[in-house]
Amino acid sequence: MTNQEQQDQSSTSNEADAVVGERKLMEDRLAKTTEIRSKGLDPYPPRFDRTHTSVEAISLFEEEEADYSGEVDAHPRTETVRVAGRIMARRGMGKAAFIDLKDGHGAIQAFARQNTMGDEAYEIVNLLDIGDIIGVEGSVIRTRRGEISVEAQQVTVLTKAIRPLPDKWHGLQDQEVRFRQRYLDLISNDNAMKNALLRSKVVQSMRSFMHRQGFIEVETPILVPVAAGAQATPFETHHNQLNRDLYLRIATELYLKKLIVGGIERVFEIGRLFRNEGLDHDHNPEFTTIESYQAYADYNDVMAMVEKMVSTIALETTGSMILPEVEGIRAEIDLTPPWPRLDLREEIKKRTGIDYVETRDVESLSQAMRERGIHVEAGSAWGRLLDKVISSEVEPHLIQPHFLVDYPVEMSPLAKRKPDSDGIVERFEGFVVGTELCNAFTELNDPIDQRERFEQQEKMRVEFGDDEADRLDEDFLVSIEHGMPPTGGLGLGIDRLTMLIAGEESIREILLFPAMRNT
Repeated sequence: MTNQEQQDQSSTSNEADAVVGERKLMEDRLAKTTEIRSKGLDPYPPRFDRTHTSVEAISLFEEEEADYSGEVDAHPRTETVRVAGRIMARRGMGKAAFIDLKDGHGAIQAFARQNTMGDEAYEIVNLLDIGDIIGVEGSVIRTRRGEISVEAQQVTVLTKAIRPLPDKWHGLQDQEVRFRQRYLDLISNDNAMKNALLRSKVVQSMRSFMHRQGFIEVETPILVPVAAGAQATPFETHHNQLNRDLYLRIATELYLKKLIVGGIERVFEIGRLFRNEGLDHDHNPEFTTIESYQAYADYNDVMAMVEKMVSTIALETTGSMILPEVEGIRAEIDLTPPWPRLDLREEIKKRTGIDYVETRDVESLSQAMRERGIHVEAGSAWGRLLDKVISSEVEPHLIQPHFLVDYPVEMSPLAKRKPDSDGIVERFEGFVVGTELCNAFTELNDPIDQRERFEQQEKMRVEFGDDEADRLDEDFLVSIEHGMPPTGGLGLGIDRLTMLIAGEESIREILLFPAMRNT
């Protein structure tokens, strides 16, 4: 038998032992559930009148203790409180037990003694397991070892957990299990809970910022007849009643710009987008963005708004515009405005020596890329090749926040041409820690030019087999033929922004339920 076969056999044996061990634990917990019922108690009661969270109970005691600060040998205790939470650990057996309770706000210790609770009431304590959810009623005291604790007068089983939690000391070690069973990750991993709460705060701060700027929040369709507004492959579905194929939206852009046409001059949407693309540390098939559109503004106005919004969100969620260094992931990041503006053409020339103005066709750009060891994907359009140059040779150097500005028109079918600059549009992308954070431009409001751009995208789909090329949306073209004012537009990834603020390098740490491969 080879070493690998021995390892596989050992692994299989360990897994089998783990399954048997878990089954025995479940049988023991089911027996305890039956015993609880035999005492006339419901192990899953419908409610519990909690008076204090763990944090509030601790604060209540600290206030009480402060009033006793001048008294010698004082033993302060609070009024009776009722706290509830999940058992994360327990120590002691027999006539006394110390139980660590965790709720959605923090943790507190419960101190249960037989001589305090009485024999009958204390019997329930010996039927408790780690993972059970209980309510504890009693005064808050400080134990002899100095731990602020609820001295239990009554313990109520609120939920008897049938399955055991992950190892209390090591938590979930298997990354796949962490993401597939996020609820266990949230229970056992403080950082997972921290990230979940942070993401909510980021969205809350973002909404408040946009409202202060005078933007109106709206909702647009998720099921759309044309998957346009971005360069991505859509998910397709079918509506039975309408008997028509529909797509999950890949962007909210075109619908929001219709509202600009309609006279809502500042509009935004925070919503889910869906793109049939691969999985990596930056990408998930469904993700959340904010898209905003502002009439009578251009990409310079949007740049100023982005740097102000991102820095404000960081300040409101962390207390600083400077994000700390994260070992192995990034250096300290300073989000304080203004962020440097880098001309895209000059930055590419600086990093690679390639001048895209002089290599404006597929053949010459491909040759220049090969000469510099940059991978050339066969059958790619010119814009797709240049995007590869940017992503591989420019983006990794943009660690501190930067804007890359002024892109070739071939890469930006929805952006307005830059005056007096042949083949260049007013577009920028924001980068931090070598990753794209946002994409924005002065919106193209010339319906003739827009129709030609869409038609060119449709030709690319046929010529290069490019499923990600943008699509012609006739309804949108009709809308801007009625007249759309000069407009600055933005798309910014909320998941990536949260990754940045949290100091995480994988989007799966931020999404509560990321897409997973089959087991």
